[in-house]
Amino acid sequence: MKFKYFLFAAFFCLALHSCVVLSPKKYKALLAERDSLSIRTGRLEDTVAKLRADTMRLHRELNDLQNTYNALNGNYNALNDKYNSVNNNLNTSSSRVNELSSDLKKREARLKEVEDALHKRDEATNALKNKLQQALLGFQNSGLTVDIRDGKVYVSLADKLLFPSGSIVIDEHGKAALKQLAAVLNKEPDINIAVEGHTDDKKVINLGQIKDNWDLSVMRATSVCRYLTQEENIDPHRLTATGKSEFQPIDANDNTQDRAKNRRIEIVLTPKLDELYNLIKQ
Repeated sequence: MKFKYFLFAAFFCLALHSCVVLSPKKYKALLAERDSLSIRTGRLEDTVAKLRADTMRLHRELNDLQNTYNALNGNYNALNDKYNSVNNNLNTSSSRVNELSSDLKKREARLKEVEDALHKRDEATNALKNKLQQALLGFQNSGLTVDIRDGKVYVSLADKLLFPSGSIVIDEHGKAALKQLAAVLNKEPDINIAVEGHTDDKKVINLGQIKDNWDLSVMRATSVCRYLTQEENIDPHRLTATGKSEFQPIDANDNTQDRAKNRRIEIVLTPKLDELYNLIKQ
C-alpha cells in the first residue's frame, strides 16, 4: 500500500509540474496511464498476498507432513524391532524344536533297544520254563511246579520232595529232582540262581541246632545250594541262598494242607540282563 501511495504522490507532483506546459490531451493521457498503473499495482499486490498465503499454507502442510513422517518412521522402527524380536524367538524356538526332535528320535531308538532286550528276556524265560518242565516232568506229581512271575522262572519244590520232616538233609528222591534241574542249568550259564527257603508258621521244637523257622528256611536253602555246587558242579558264583522263614506264605496256614504248600524251596531263575541294565543306565 505504501508503494501505491508513493506512486500516486510522484505522479501527482509530476502532473503539477507539467500542467503549465501540458496540453489537455496529454494531461488526460497521463491520468489514464495513472489509473492503469494503479490497477496493475493492485493486481500485483493481490498476487503477492496470495503467494504469501500459499507460502504459509505450504509451510503448515510441510510441517504436518514432517510430523506424520516422524510418527510413521517411529512406528516403523518399533514394528521392525518387534519383527526382529519375533524372528529371533522363532529361530530360537526352531532350534529348540530341532533339538527336541533329535532327542526324541534317540529316545525312541533307545526304547526300541530296551523293548528288544525285554523281548529276548521273555523268549529266554519261556524257553527255560519249557526245558525245565520237560526235564522235571516226572516230579510234578510230587509237589514240583514251574511257572513264570515278573520275568523270572520259579521252580517250587515242596519240602517233602527234598527233605524228611524237620530235616535239612536232602533225601534221595530230592537229589534226583535236583540232578534233573542241574542238568538244565549247567547248559544255561547265563541264568542266575536264587534258592529261597520257606516254612509254615508252626514253631520249631526240639530240632537241635535249628532254633526257629529262620534257621530252618536258611539251612534248607544252603543245603540245596551246597548240593548243586558240590555234587552237580554248578558255578557257585551263580547262586544265592536266602531264608524267608514263615513270612512269605502262598496260603493262609489255616489247615494242614495249606501249611504243606507253604513249606517249600523256591529256586528263582533269572536270565542275566546286563545288556538291558546297560541300556537303562544309558
